[in-house]
Amino acid sequence: MSKTASRADREHFRQVARLLGYLAPYRAKFFMALTAMLISSLLGLAFPYVTGRLIDTAVAGDSGSGRGSLDTIALFLAGVLALQAFFSYFQSVWFVEVGERILAAIRRDTYATLIRLPMTYFASRRTGELTSRIAADLSQIQDVLNSSLSQLVRQIATLAGGVVLIGMISLKLTLVMISSFPFLVLAAIVTGRRIRRLSRKAQDELAAGNAVVEETLQGVQTVKSFCNEAYESRRYGELIQRYVLDVLRVARFRGAFLSFIIFGLFGGIVLVLWTGVKMVQHAELSIGSLTSFMLYTTFIGAAMGSFAELFSQLQKALGATERIDEILREVPEPFTSGMHASGRDEEVSLKGAVTLQHVQFSYPGRRGEPVLRDISFEVNAGERLALVGSSGSGKTTLFALLQRFYDVDEGIILIDGKDIKEYPLQAIRSGMAIVPQDILLFGGSIRENIAYGKPGASDEEIMRAAVQANAHDFIMKFPDGYLTLCGDRGIQLSGGQRQRIAIARAVLSDPAILLLDEATSSLDSESEKLVQEALEHLMQGRTSFIIAHRLSTIRNIDRIMVLKEGRIIESGTSRELLEKEDGFYRMLSALQCELN
Repeated sequence: MSKTASRADREHFRQVARLLGYLAPYRAKFFMALTAMLISSLLGLAFPYVTGRLIDTAVAGDSGSGRGSLDTIALFLAGVLALQAFFSYFQSVWFVEVGERILAAIRRDTYATLIRLPMTYFASRRTGELTSRIAADLSQIQDVLNSSLSQLVRQIATLAGGVVLIGMISLKLTLVMISSFPFLVLAAIVTGRRIRRLSRKAQDELAAGNAVVEETLQGVQTVKSFCNEAYESRRYGELIQRYVLDVLRVARFRGAFLSFIIFGLFGGIVLVLWTGVKMVQHAELSIGSLTSFMLYTTFIGAAMGSFAELFSQLQKALGATERIDEILREVPEPFTSGMHASGRDEEVSLKGAVTLQHVQFSYPGRRGEPVLRDISFEVNAGERLALVGSSGSGKTTLFALLQRFYDVDEGIILIDGKDIKEYPLQAIRSGMAIVPQDILLFGGSIRENIAYGKPGASDEEIMRAAVQANAHDFIMKFPDGYLTLCGDRGIQLSGGQRQRIAIARAVLSDPAILLLDEATSSLDSESEKLVQEALEHLMQGRTSFIIAHRLSTIRNIDRIMVLKEGRIIESGTSRELLEKEDGFYRMLSALQCELN
């Protein structure tokens, strides 16, 4: 048990050390803040000493010199307080500045790492959980960086300085005072470990609750369609209730620790006061020295008492640090630019020839269930290939493999005769464009959504792409034109409008390989005609893969490949496949004719 705890402590130390690495660029400002804080704390420790001097001077009662001494001491005390206020201001401002800059760097790196992680990572996690990491967990760290850390250092300085000064006043009373320290430290260690575990568990429950909120708000129309508002409210309520129970457990441990600290400290103060009064009676200590000692003891008690709350906040931040560190330690996709060994940029331009040789693939969570089985085919540059088959036959999976969202288990994918793994990821993905069935537009303007295909594109380029996608006319009918906001996921636009904006985005990216995932299946006849015209223009001169359920849209495609249960069962032109009497494609075509 002790070895396990020791390993956990070492791991926590390494996690904190990694995050403290962000302090390096701001270490000068941090040490300035630390110096200002130490000076402010030490000046604060002068107050009890000067108070004792005032009392002893008053007790001495020397009318002339005594009055002058009182005035001098009072002025000195006022000067000390002014200096303390001066340094406290800069300490506060500098600590917040350093803390916010460090936090901004952690946020930036956490998001940059998260967005570059492979699809396998996102497949096993919920979006709300991940957003909670950047929001709730980093907020815990923010509180520590901005206030708790500086307060902890201040209280440690007050505690250390106070113990030294009371030792100079009376060693006997100091020994009485610090006799309870070992018990307080032991209680802090035991309680702290428990608080850290519970805090981490509470953060997990909160992340799960945020995931429910994220999912239900994104799919609020589905929730309302099935009248599941009460179900979702209950589901979220149960998660929040578990979170509250964990937080209350933390509060009970923290409260018990705080009560123990208060009892131990104030019990010690009573003992010190009792011993000190007896020493005054025996002329071993002056009244002013006892007053100074008691004020120092109060300072020390306040410092020790604040440790309970500060220690609890640090433990919660450690739990958040573990989760952030887990993300930062993940291995992102090798998303680096193509470089020659000489260090010069390598320009990679795809022509569009694609070859698959004996490809087999299973999703990471279902290794025993192959989605693609021994897939082999070749597509020449500029050729159009339609993929036909029932749901689950592997069509969308092929798109994911072409974009290297996943790597094949067996076999090889070649682009222009070169293994796809030998290309930089930028070259692969920037050389492709996808127009999916379910178009996702960002909440910004139409212009921003089209420009997503080529960040930095000029207004002329964006407008030209929109014209080619049959989108310019409807865009200009909006009062704000290209600056019209699309709304969350493009909710302000119709399905056909979203499709044409997605096509304009693809046109602007000028890909060598085009992936069309049933881009017209959910459109009305008029919108379908406009989108189909835009797609025909987009496919000219480009290698195109088209997933099609509506077979009427692929009659004139160069080649059709029929998939069933992850295997290619038929391949040829529409005419050739329709001539096969027992062919699967012919059966699908006849079935669609009957339904229409």
